[in-house]
Amino acid sequence: MTRIYLAGHRGMVGSAILRKLEGRKAAGAALTLLTRTHRELDLTNQAAVRDFMQAERPDIVILAAARVGGIHANNTYPADFIYENLMIECNVIHQAFAAGVRRLLQLGSSCIYPRAVAQPMREEALLTDVLEPTNEPYAIAKIAGIKLCESYNRQHGTDYRSVMPTNLYGPGDNFHPENSHVLPALIRRFHEAARAGAESVMIWGTGQPRREFLHVEDMAEGSLFVLDLPQEVYAANTQPMLSHINLGSGTDISILELAQMVAEITGFTGQITTDLTKPDGTMRKLMDVSRLAAMGWRAEIGLRAGVEDAYRWYLAHAETARR
Repeated sequence: MTRIYLAGHRGMVGSAILRKLEGRKAAGAALTLLTRTHRELDLTNQAAVRDFMQAERPDIVILAAARVGGIHANNTYPADFIYENLMIECNVIHQAFAAGVRRLLQLGSSCIYPRAVAQPMREEALLTDVLEPTNEPYAIAKIAGIKLCESYNRQHGTDYRSVMPTNLYGPGDNFHPENSHVLPALIRRFHEAARAGAESVMIWGTGQPRREFLHVEDMAEGSLFVLDLPQEVYAANTQPMLSHINLGSGTDISILELAQMVAEITGFTGQITTDLTKPDGTMRKLMDVSRLAAMGWRAEIGLRAGVEDAYRWYLAHAETARR
């Protein structure tokens, strides 16, 4: 019986991974799934994490817990973002090692890459230039998580792995008007505009920047694919101090095209306007996913089908999703 501790099981990322693991268990896999809510286990509390790991002795740890948010949240709470994420990573990774956990998977973010990086972004671009200032504290914490895993592997012979997902969306997303990411923000804005009969919806900037999106179910499949790889296969496709793997769809779309798609899906028939006084930000952010593709995995959920799925979830959970 394999004991798997999934940290962050109630978030969008963790809950998608949990659904996949529960599906494996229902299909007959010999798994014991360990989860704790934040109230039950504060991952920033070193002693609490130590006591939990020593008591439960998981065989595998999946670290999907993090303090996350959009640009506004990152700009408003930079100290919270760097402190909480560093503490979570340090506590979970070190106490997993102390409890004898040999295999661990931690999930990061595409924001680890420099602001001015060649597109699509390859794993080798890590630490080659300065980071985007708006989310630098969060990015530094995620980079530290990668280096923690690599350092424990080098010194102690563990098998700790990292995947870096691109922009995620889907069931369980955050649709808060200020703290959400671009896709859920667009879904909420166009939904409300359609219901109100608004004549127009304005988006920031020119709408020309291009972004990549990955449905959270694909993210969960890809993450578990990496976790399941034999150690020799993972090692053959990475380097000891460049061991993280990009996880994305490998395709991108302009923000204006995305807005037009969301408008169609939500039933908004008014005009989409652009606010040229607002900044565009980075013009393109696309992950190079060739390393993962070479190992045998590609995303399967197309963007339109994925956005339709996310919108259905939003409609079914509108009251809680809007908070």
